[in-house]
Amino acid sequence: MTDNSGIFLLLGSNLGDRLHTLAMAREMISEKVGKISIQSAVYETAPWGVTDQPAFLNQVIVVESEQEPEEILRNILDIEHELGRVRYERWGARVIDIDLLYYNNLILDSARLTVPHPRLQDRRFTLIPLAEIAPDFINPLLHKTSFQLLSECSDEGIVARIS
Repeated sequence: MTDNSGIFLLLGSNLGDRLHTLAMAREMISEKVGKISIQSAVYETAPWGVTDQPAFLNQVIVVESEQEPEEILRNILDIEHELGRVRYERWGARVIDIDLLYYNNLILDSARLTVPHPRLQDRRFTLIPLAEIAPDFINPLLHKTSFQLLSECSDEGIVARIS
């Protein structure tokens, strides 16, 4: 993918049957947000932020949708809730986490939503699957490609491809 279009979501799970949860999340996103056009491999990753918890499975997907960013946010929060997510602590263990990374070239900073995701450039578990499927996508705020952001990222967390 070399153009700068696409709605990029990061999926993450570190509780329960993680692969099954990611599959259910993809199915529900297809139903409630839009068609998944591209998906990265699944990666097992070290926890970030709160490190005393199980490893995550992470995946980046690209969705085709006519929905506005705030509507996508509402839908992914509903999906998280339906899959059993309970918010106890920031960056804590969770059944599912779905983050909106990019919405085409949009730059948005509202009370409920910031796009591009404000910490994606700091996280290898986001940048590795992102660079896999969209190495030339340019972050509209930082003006760097996914590949450049990955090469400059100081995060040393383990990210291992599992599928």
